[in-house]
Amino acid sequence: MDTSLDKDEEQVTIQFTSETGQSVFQPFEVPRNISPQKLQLILKALFTDETEKNRPYLFYVNEQEIKESLSSTLQYMIIDYEKTLHITYQPQAVFRVRGVTRCTSSLSGHGEPVISSLFSPDGRYLASGSGDKTVRFWDLTTETPLFECKGHMNWVLAISWAPDSSLLASGDKSGHLICWDPLTGKQKGKNMTGHKQWITSLAWEPLHLAPGGSCRRVVSASKDGDVRVWDVMLGQCVRSLTSHTASVTCVRWGGTGLIYSASQDRTIKVWRAQDGTLCRTLQGHGHWVNVLALNTDYVMRTGAFDPKDAKLVPESLPGTGEKMKQLAEKRYKAVIDLVGEELLVSGSDDFTMFMWKPEKEKKSIARMTGHQQLVNDVKFSPDMRLVASASFDKSIRIWCGKSGKFLAVLRGHVQAVYQLGWAADSRLLVSGSADSTLKLWSMDTKKLHTDLPGHGDEVYTVDWSPDGQRVVSGGKDKLLRIWRK
Repeated sequence: MDTSLDKDEEQVTIQFTSETGQSVFQPFEVPRNISPQKLQLILKALFTDETEKNRPYLFYVNEQEIKESLSSTLQYMIIDYEKTLHITYQPQAVFRVRGVTRCTSSLSGHGEPVISSLFSPDGRYLASGSGDKTVRFWDLTTETPLFECKGHMNWVLAISWAPDSSLLASGDKSGHLICWDPLTGKQKGKNMTGHKQWITSLAWEPLHLAPGGSCRRVVSASKDGDVRVWDVMLGQCVRSLTSHTASVTCVRWGGTGLIYSASQDRTIKVWRAQDGTLCRTLQGHGHWVNVLALNTDYVMRTGAFDPKDAKLVPESLPGTGEKMKQLAEKRYKAVIDLVGEELLVSGSDDFTMFMWKPEKEKKSIARMTGHQQLVNDVKFSPDMRLVASASFDKSIRIWCGKSGKFLAVLRGHVQAVYQLGWAADSRLLVSGSADSTLKLWSMDTKKLHTDLPGHGDEVYTVDWSPDGQRVVSGGKDKLLRIWRK
């Protein structure tokens, strides 16, 4: 009878396969107790392309990550050692975003709770919307107030940056929409009116679809059940998409020219942006649908700006709109080549999430259950491999971004989790909660990385800047806090 020592020294034939399932290299034998570091070295030797050589990788066997050694991962699996073992390698981000650890500034100025805060796609500007009817821009180099934008007659509920960072759109409780110029803090064009009740969500047309590379069109969702497409240069509503029978809670503009809207009538509707046709209605949720997330959200949000080229002092992006459009298109195509198609995840008051392939079919591909309270926020990681969901049950859950399979639960908050933000390298996740703390979670260990107390009350909004340098949080204590490493 052979001892376990001999077993570890035994050879096993392995073959590297890429995420798409291609096997480029020949199978070869390795010791059974090989470590992931050594697998990395073998892979480095096999690759010819410089960029692929210098990239870090994770290795998986039967969807289990190899952490210490191959033998310890295979220990509890039924494996036929006479056959070749397929090891999947997953490229990780080339750059590493360091976790934030301290609050560098507390920015006061808003007179009411901060409802939304967002970094611009290139990480150069920061904007926030509040219950005091103003939008504010903040200077990130000195971390001081820059402009106070007055114009709304009611609470500012939703803000959204144009993907080329040229404009910020904001929607208020009266249903009015205003565009602001971040360079001057002045209003661009006139108030866009048409919604009969408050605006719940805004989304810009992705840069790679914008004609001539100039961002003009924004879509808004409202409590009155309408989804409206606006041309911000003309200041008028180009299209009104009406079919929802209750409040529309969330809207997304997809990279293939489709608009997705989620509503309290328990459906998600897919519209064609160019002519406003209703393509299909996705049904399955048993209660209000709160939130939508696309796996291409991050690449469309950042447009022509690539997080891996981020500098400490932000540089302005290359010239013309056309140039930026080409860059954005290139980034979007690269992402679609990797994942194949756009996936949509919807989170609902029925405690569940669904994963859809909204371009083709109206049947969901996965039902993601596990939360014990309503799902509040859902976000795909920038590399599209993971989905994070936040819930009123105080937990955050991590799911596979391809299949919707449950991977881990992150516990630590003691009250409802409101919003999530991913670091650009997908290795860290930040969450803001009603317990007045922010927490950083590591995706390597699936555990708490850093606890960031400091707010005086509930944290409503968090965002991680695309250049990875800062996290912003805002909430009921009327302050914006900037966190850095």
